Amino acid sequence: MTACDGNFQNWETEAGADVREDGNGDGRGVGSGVSAGLPGEPGPGTEQPEFLSLERELTVLLRRARASQGEMAREVHPDLESAAYGLLIRLDECGRQRATELAAYIGVGKATMSRQLRALEDLGLVAREPDPADGRAWLVHLTEEGRRRVGKVRNARRARYARRLSGWDPREVSELARLLNQLNQEMEG
Repeated sequence: MTACDGNFQNWETEAGADVREDGNGDGRGVGSGVSAGLPGEPGPGTEQPEFLSLERELTVLLRRARASQGEMAREVHPDLESAAYGLLIRLDECGRQRATELAAYIGVGKATMSRQLRALEDLGLVAREPDPADGRAWLVHLTEEGRRRVGKVRNARRARYARRLSGWDPREVSELARLLNQLNQEMEG
């Protein structure tokens, strides 16, 4: 599965979506496979130390991710909303997409998506073109300027990761990426 195959709308903080602690809004504990009942009610196993540690570490990670998302958005363009940064990443990774696909991926309505895309167009970061498969629809894509700016920020971000994790064995970095991907997929399911 590639980054473009999945729809991680409830977890993908880079996309500016609402992040729910259980990732799916159905009240299940992370990875427990057991229904916890009503949202907010503790379920079986939720007081186990590994789930307490997981909750604490994810809370810190998500707080840092939200803060860095705003910084990265400003690096792309000083007037870019942090919520729109994820749209640029999605377009960079997946290429041309319909606005409806982007809205579904991020988990927002058509009106919100239209407003965000209009702002990105005004900044010269994205453009629209008619969808050859459906003359009523439009495809959104990064402009050359958008691609250049997003690429620069993403390269700098990966360089920061490499510096901060320089003491890690490359297999540990790969394992972390694998486990985060697995977690993202579980949150979607």
